[in-house]
Formats: sequence, C-alpha cells, structure tokens
Amino acid sequence: MKNKLFCSRWAPVPVTKRRPFAVLFWVAACVLTFVPRLAASGDAPSWMHAQVSAPLPAHDEKTDAVLLYSETNVNVISADKIRTTVRRAYKILRPSGREYGTVIVFLNSNRKITSLHGWCIPAQGKDYEVKDKDGAEVSPPKIEGSELIADVKAKVLQIPAPDPGNIVGYEYEIEEHPLVLQRSWGFQEENPVREIRYSLQLPMGWELKSSWLNYPEVKPTQSGSNQWQWVLSDLKGVRKEDDMPPFAGLLGQMIVSFYPPGGAGMNGFSNWQQMGTWYANLTSGRRDASDAIKQQVTSLTTQAPTQLDKMKTIARFVQHEIRYVAIELGIGGYQPHPAADVFAHRYGDCKDKATLMSSMLSAIGVDSYYVVINTERGSITADTPAHNGFDHVILAIKLPDSATGPTLISTLQHPKLGRLLFFDPTNELTPFGQIGGYLQANYGLLVTPDGGELVELPKQPSSMNSIQRTAKLTLDPTGKLEGTVEEVRVGDRAWTQRYALRSVTSNAEKLKPIENLLAGSLSNFRITKASVVNLNLSDQPFRFNYAFEADNYAKNAGSLLLVRPRVFGSKTRGILETKEPRRFPIEFEGPVQDTDNFEITLPPGYAVDELPPPVDADFSFASYHSKTEVKGNVIGYTRTFEVKELSVPVSKAEELKRFYRIIASDERNTAVLKPAQ
Repeated sequence: MKNKLFCSRWAPVPVTKRRPFAVLFWVAACVLTFVPRLAASGDAPSWMHAQVSAPLPAHDEKTDAVLLYSETNVNVISADKIRTTVRRAYKILRPSGREYGTVIVFLNSNRKITSLHGWCIPAQGKDYEVKDKDGAEVSPPKIEGSELIADVKAKVLQIPAPDPGNIVGYEYEIEEHPLVLQRSWGFQEENPVREIRYSLQLPMGWELKSSWLNYPEVKPTQSGSNQWQWVLSDLKGVRKEDDMPPFAGLLGQMIVSFYPPGGAGMNGFSNWQQMGTWYANLTSGRRDASDAIKQQVTSLTTQAPTQLDKMKTIARFVQHEIRYVAIELGIGGYQPHPAADVFAHRYGDCKDKATLMSSMLSAIGVDSYYVVINTERGSITADTPAHNGFDHVILAIKLPDSATGPTLISTLQHPKLGRLLFFDPTNELTPFGQIGGYLQANYGLLVTPDGGELVELPKQPSSMNSIQRTAKLTLDPTGKLEGTVEEVRVGDRAWTQRYALRSVTSNAEKLKPIENLLAGSLSNFRITKASVVNLNLSDQPFRFNYAFEADNYAKNAGSLLLVRPRVFGSKTRGILETKEPRRFPIEFEGPVQDTDNFEITLPPGYAVDELPPPVDADFSFASYHSKTEVKGNVIGYTRTFEVKELSVPVSKAEELKRFYRIIASDERNTAVLKPAQ
C-alpha cells in the first residue's frame, strides 16, 4: 500500500536534494514556463574552481552526477533567528544528471531567501553566472490530497549548460524564525560525495546535542568561540532499488538540537520524551469540546447500545463527514486547529481530524492520545534519535473495559495506559478497529500528559488483509473456458480497490480492475457480466462477482489438451532478477494472505492423464502452497500465498528470489487431458 493521498505535511518541507517524481514534474513545468535571460559571463567563486582538479569520488558508469563539495553554515543568532548559508557543487556525468542544474530552495512565512547565485564551469569556455533575479518564485502544484492553502513556496533557479563534463554549483543564504531549535544534516544522498561540511555557530552559553543515524558518530572540531564543524569525505551514493526501505531510514544524517541556558524550553527537545512535551504544549486546549460538538455527540450516540458502538459511530462521522482539507500556514504545519473550528467548518487535515475525534471521544468519557508517525515504515526505527521525521497524525484510543470483540485488531497493551486501540481517522476506508499496512509494525510518537514515548504499532494477522478468489469454470472440447468468479477482499486489499473506484460512475470503468486482472493471464477473453458488492460499506468485505469466457484456453498437443490449472492472477515477482547484487532489505506493504480456488469441469470425452505436482514453499518471511486434484470430472486447483514478515534482509534475498521462482514455475504448470477410453 503506497498511496499516501490521505496524509498531510506535518514537518516543514526542507531544501530538496532527492527529487521525487512530483517535484521533478513541477520543476519541468516551471522551467518550460519561465525562461531566464541569457546568463551573464562571470567567474565562478574560488570554492567552486577548487573542485575543477579535485579527484572524483568512487562511482560506476550508472552514476548521473557526483557531489564534489557541500558546505552548510548555520548561525544561530537567537532563539528567534537563524541564518544559514549553503554551498554545493556537482559534476555532471550523464545526460540524466542535468536535473542538478536546477536549484530549488523552499521558503515560507518564517523563512526567507536573502541571496541566491548559481554558476556553471564548463569543460571548455567561460563560466556562466545566474543570480536571484534570474530565478522564479513559484507555488507547489495542487496535488490531490495535499494542502489546500499553505505558505510554502520555492525559488527555482536554472543554471545554464548542466551538461556532462561540466560543473554546476550554487550558493544561497536564508534567514528564518525557527519553530524548533533543531536541525537535520542529511549528508548522504543518491550521488557519491567527495567532501561535505557542516558548521554550527551558537550564542554564548548555548549547548548542543548531536545524534547520528545510519552512520558512525563523527566528533566535531571547535573552530571558534561556541562554533563547531563536522567534515566527511568519500561517501557512497544510495541508488534506488524496488521495494527498498525509505531513504529517510537509510541515508546517513546527523540530528543536532541546540538550546539556550536553562534547557530546551518551549521550542526545543533532545529526546522523545521532550518532543512529546513540546507537541503536547502545541496542542494544549485544542481538543476542548464546544457545546456544538457535545450536542452532535449526543445526537450521534443516543441510539448506540454500547460504548463501543458509540465509538464506532463517532469514528464514522469524522471519517466521512469531515473533508480532508489542509490549511497550513506557519506553525500550522505542526499545530492542529481547535476542534471547535474543525467541527464548524467540517474540514481539516490529519491532525485536525485526530483532534476533533479525540474531542468527541472525550464527550463520551473515552480518553485518547495523539500518535505522530511517518507513513513510510522504516523512516523511524527504535534506534532513531528524536527529530521531526513525521508526516502524519493518528490516535491511540484508551479502550474501556467493556469494549471487547473480534473487530478490535489494532490494539496494544500499554504498561501504564492500559489497552490502546490505534486508529487513523483520515483513512476513511479502513474500519474502526483496524489500521492499514503503512502503519503496522511502524514506530510512532505516543504523546501523553507525561511527554512522548516511541512505540511500535501492532502488526495485524495476515488473514486480515486478503483476497479470497473462488471460480467455477467449464472447459469445452474446443478449448474454450467459461464460468463465474467470486472475489472477496478485506483489509488493505479492500480499501485500495474502494479507493480506486471511489469516483467511478460508469459501469465500464468499474470493470477495469477485472479486465486488468484477466488480461495478465488470458490472451483472449470477454467479461459477460459483473457486479460490485459493498463498495461504500467499509466495515464489510468488498466483493467482485463476474463471469467471463476465454477462447482457446486449453492448447492442443496432438490428441491431448494442455490446461493450466492456475487460470489467472500472478503472485510471482521479478524484482530480484537483476545483475547487480541487492544492497537493501526488501519491504512488503503489509501482511497478506491470499487464496485461489479454481474448479474446472472437464470437457465430455476427456480424462486427466497428468497433473502438476503439489508445491509447499515455506520461508520465514512468506509461504506458498498449491495443490491440484481430480474429483470426478473436475480439476480442483487451490493455493495460498502468505506474507508473514514485512521486511526481508539482504542476507535472505536469494531465498526470496528462489521463493518467487518456485511460484513462477507453479503458475506455468499444466495438466494434461487425454481422450477417455
């Protein structure tokens, strides 16, 4: 489950070094609509020219660019003002590395750019220079599910001639009013790095605490009065692999917190407990229930017979009646709006919806707590130092003793708070009592009156996320296959399909998922009828019921017929069939347990001559079992595919490759039919 359309920006957007597709598309649009004047001829600064003869860091032929030099100088002037200067120089190695000639610097109401310059040192000829006035200030695109109103903008500067063999570089200075006295220095990226520096200047009497993630700690040198500098060199690049952990959980970075005499204060923290206190202070009073909220709760829950029913009713209200709309200005990237405002306007982002639901639960005497989390599992781990690594807010609900039942799956027994149920009120398609795969086995910051605590959310049973497919089919002597299929989906398997069909109005479009499924295994088919069941009832299993015909499904081999018992649906994958060895773990989206049951009635005059062998592949991370049997004139094929662990280490990559190869072989196997005697 990769879809994050229901998640909001919780932490402020940093200067971008890694360019996701949406950012690249946006930048391309900016470049096409903004054509700077011809760059002036001007000498690049000495710090860039020093890189011309510098040796390149180790790289291979697929490397687009290398970062020759990076320098970040952070000057903390006071608790209300920080000035930062950044310098970076890349050497472009391949045409696809031209993107590094586009500089993107984000700004908002608390952060302004005071200067911006870019240069190109070509392999031959004079240097080029572009300045602040040659750039364009643009707003991020309005992507579905993103902020409706935000004060984040970007200055985009296009450096001329970012061609292979040339060096491009830039320097900018920003001033900001910090919302948190903390910085994250991400010194590793996709590209190899030759030299990278970070310096921090603090006022007299201030203290700092640094923590390192995915890299051994490096001690700073003190280069002046209350000034420290860290220097690293020859860092390997991190190249993207399919289904790898998120970059935030892999790339080396240093988290540095700094605070004035007396401690972190209201806008600083150096551990998870303090971060919870910081966030609790931001949200203080925001969950107070207004009279209108209390009246709504009474109206909703009067007919609910139990406390659990009341909780479910409130959850449905917040999921479906409060639209996802994010208005994030300044501190609004962190702080929720008051519950009374969210209720009155009937919209809000993830933290707003969590705030309103918490307020409504309190009106029936149920306590709940914020959980700040990153929707990319692996971005935060048990060993991650406290920092702003989150992008989403959900709730941990303290279940009353009377609230019991098989539907309450996403629970954790807390040593102090008792039984907690995790729930995401922003995800309108996952029923109360469950959480999506993106949250399972994921670490979030539980915010309580005592501060913050990093907790691991539960992993649900694989049977809670499944597709159960049953087909009753008939084969005729010409090889034509026809019959009916019932497909039952629960968990993420259900909500992703509901999400895909949420705005579909035509019956033809509703058939697309079925058509795509059949097209992956059948070359010639027709859907003769189809229906969708429980599309809008998220607490019920989602169903497809359909019938199809496929000509020439069975293949002639002389007097024999060859029939594939696995009619459609593929579980194998080729992500590990590459020449390069795997570098990073393989991540599954969530636990899965899918089953197929195909019954094929034989054509008159034929009997089974040979059947595929059974398959039993059991590994620690997943299992696959299939069996083909004959009962009378019916071939029955059953199989179960289960994902048990959500991460496969590199040491087991060969086992996973073998697992998928076993599945591929089984999916190709055929039964042989012969004329009956």
